[in-house]
Amino acid sequence: MIFRTAKRELDLSDVLVMGIVNATPDSFSDGGEAFKPDDALRRAERLLAEGADILDIGGESTRPGSERISEKEEIGRILPIVAAVSERFDAPISVDTSKREVARVAIESGAEIVNDISGLRFDPSVADVAAASGAGLILMHSRGDFSEMHSQEPVEDIFAEVTRGLAESVRIALEKGVPPACIALDPGIGFGKTVEQNLSLIADLAKIIEKFQDHPMLVGASRKSFIGKFCDEPDARKRLGGSLAAAIAAVKNGAKIIRVHDVLETRQALRLADGLGLFR
Repeated sequence: MIFRTAKRELDLSDVLVMGIVNATPDSFSDGGEAFKPDDALRRAERLLAEGADILDIGGESTRPGSERISEKEEIGRILPIVAAVSERFDAPISVDTSKREVARVAIESGAEIVNDISGLRFDPSVADVAAASGAGLILMHSRGDFSEMHSQEPVEDIFAEVTRGLAESVRIALEKGVPPACIALDPGIGFGKTVEQNLSLIADLAKIIEKFQDHPMLVGASRKSFIGKFCDEPDARKRLGGSLAAAIAAVKNGAKIIRVHDVLETRQALRLADGLGLFR
């Protein structure tokens, strides 16, 4: 299986690790340590040195309680970082946004993947940008508007809900002209799901993958609150152990891309798990 971007084809015969660069002042995971462009560039450089296959750069926090920012502000946050990383490194850059203009400007500046946490619900024309540029498009499952994504009442059948939501996102993307090979999916761990539902989605990820065999699955569980609740750890920076366990389980159950904060540790954990035969 491959995942096609605006610049290359990514071979998914081995799992890819996507490193997170939060160019926000209020990220749940790091408190804004990469908000300034110079800090974000240093983080990007470190993640690549640690073995990141993709960098995911975002300028709008999606933590519980966060508020939307304007396109202008979001572009101002990410554009210097995308441009600098693109100029210095030959690494795939993903832009974490659900806004058409942000996606367009980021791609013009060197990004080659759009990572839309709304799965095209907020702005379906994001798919037009992806189709016109040939960019890869990651579609995540979520429910509710921006301010309510984390406060949605849990549905009874989470697998039916995620499958239905992703199918609708894929339908829109294909109708807009995005090639199937350019579409990856994300079950949206942590967005409007109970702790038990998040665990079930990772443990039984194959149930979703079998419905979307043309599209690789990305899982982003790193440092998320369900780990904190299950392991009684309120500090997001102290959830590495749970994050690694979730990453190993996701890959074992079919994930092809893992979105993480801790690239070096994730690489080491996945390598050892593979050596132990857990992925056979």
